Amino acid sequence: MSKVPPSKVLSAVAWPYANGPRHIGHVAGFGVPSDVFSRYMRMAGHDVLMVSGSDEHGTPILIAAAEEGLTPQELADRNHRIIAEDLASLGLTYDLYTRTTTRNHHAVVQELFLGVYENGYFVEQTTYGAISPSTGRTLPDRYIEGTCPICGYDGARGDQCDNCGNQLDPHDLIEPRSKINGETPEFIETQHFFLDLPALADALGEWLDERAATGLWRPNVIRFSQNILEEIRPRAMTRDIDWGIAVPLDGWRENPTKKLYVWFDAVIGYLSASIEWARRIGDSERWREWWNDPDALSYYFMGKDNITFHSQIWPAELLAYGGKGARGGTPRELGELNLPTEVVSSEFLTMEGKKFSSSKRVVIYVRDLLSRYQPDAFRYFVAAAGPESQDADFTWSEFVRRTNDELVAGWGNLVNRTANLIAKNFGEIPKAGELTADDQALLDRVGSTFDTVGDLIARHRQKQAIGEAMRAVADVNKYVSDTEPWKIKEDPERLGTILHVVAQCVADLNLVLSPFLPFAANEVDKALGGAGEVAPMPRIEEVDDLDGGAPYPIITGEYSGVPGWERRQIVPGTPVGKPTPIFTKLDPSVVDEELARLAE
Repeated sequence: MSKVPPSKVLSAVAWPYANGPRHIGHVAGFGVPSDVFSRYMRMAGHDVLMVSGSDEHGTPILIAAAEEGLTPQELADRNHRIIAEDLASLGLTYDLYTRTTTRNHHAVVQELFLGVYENGYFVEQTTYGAISPSTGRTLPDRYIEGTCPICGYDGARGDQCDNCGNQLDPHDLIEPRSKINGETPEFIETQHFFLDLPALADALGEWLDERAATGLWRPNVIRFSQNILEEIRPRAMTRDIDWGIAVPLDGWRENPTKKLYVWFDAVIGYLSASIEWARRIGDSERWREWWNDPDALSYYFMGKDNITFHSQIWPAELLAYGGKGARGGTPRELGELNLPTEVVSSEFLTMEGKKFSSSKRVVIYVRDLLSRYQPDAFRYFVAAAGPESQDADFTWSEFVRRTNDELVAGWGNLVNRTANLIAKNFGEIPKAGELTADDQALLDRVGSTFDTVGDLIARHRQKQAIGEAMRAVADVNKYVSDTEPWKIKEDPERLGTILHVVAQCVADLNLVLSPFLPFAANEVDKALGGAGEVAPMPRIEEVDDLDGGAPYPIITGEYSGVPGWERRQIVPGTPVGKPTPIFTKLDPSVVDEELARLAE
């Protein structure tokens, strides 16, 4: 297998918004793909830092809290815990999953603001703010919709038009209306700080052209990112709201109704989480290995509706902090910070042909799914049929079919009959005698999947990667059917050789599939006499705020010591007992039951 020099790899995973529990459409875009990638990269020898957290500021939190009679902090506390528990239950191996209400995050965000401000990339302007006439509360951009003044699309949001991709302000919309109650917002004059994107446009363009030249970014992502540069203009980075991070300037800091824009603060979470992680392990400067070293790699995982913030706003903040725009400047104490190596954006997952909508009950929350089905069944569906490069539809019939026909009848069947045959005939991994050409061909075929599948995962072609792995599973199943080891009675050496070959192939494929199916990987390892420690799992930990704030739960884990991305020779004599099924076969009635739940 070809070796790639080890690298520092930052897996920067989109921050789930804490106005409610997350549904399966959310985690299909950011959660499963980032974990598959991170697990593989660790096995391939890279030093991975996977960070994220709950995004807890902004008007939607205020609205949701008011509807439930809670304070914003109470709502954020409850939903952060729910989201963290759900993500851990999916096996997502965050080094740190934290939140944006920590004092550490506030301090890092304010440091970024000051760096950008001192370098001259914030300009103060009078603009129009949208107010709800019935409540007097500020309406966030994304809660206002109307007709796009550029392309005429009816359904453009107050921050951008998803049809033409142009950046908008709510005041630009034709016939704007509140998505909360349909009323027409009032617009009042207000002072805000704007990020001077035009002064950063040349630097952003050079960076995007450089990224495009690599040919690694998904075409839709790089095209969209380059297109939005054409109409670039300053963008407000403060808001009229009393829930958020204070603007760290005299005359602003004391104003309880002026806060930093949630999207300014949320993307900085990747950096603040890295700093918090370093502080928690007792090496407070360690984060710099991923952020200040120009050789480090960084991959940002999210859904396509967040491309703008990760390929324009966040890089612009980083460039401005480093003084890399037209106004020049120098970085402050955090130093020159790395721009994204790649923005890995997935398309949308729909459900039974409809857009996910909690209000319309077209939804299944992560917790509900995991209460009834195995996490690996869902992870497999996302990898094999998810919205990697085009929109995909989750249907219960397809979920049942893939679980039964591919996981149970394909991979699960191979594992079970291999372990059964070994347990019945030998009780331990048998030695291999002389190999036939077919034996060696199968071993070579399966061994080659490490390079093939690994290369595809590294390039974010997970659908193709798991397809290659499952084709190898089919080849091993065919070998078992062709050799018919259950019929061999008079030649124990040949029987032992066949079962040794199959066991080695199962062990190999278990490693190859482990980034996709980590829960099953540990059970397969046990079925072949191992300790069941192939795929490490995250844990929830209750921690104190490092700077004196309230305690909160985090996701973390110990992921060193993972097996290498290469064949590990099985050991003859390892005891193998009668296995239990790895995957649960689903009754066809599941489809009608779940569709009935949606209709309730």
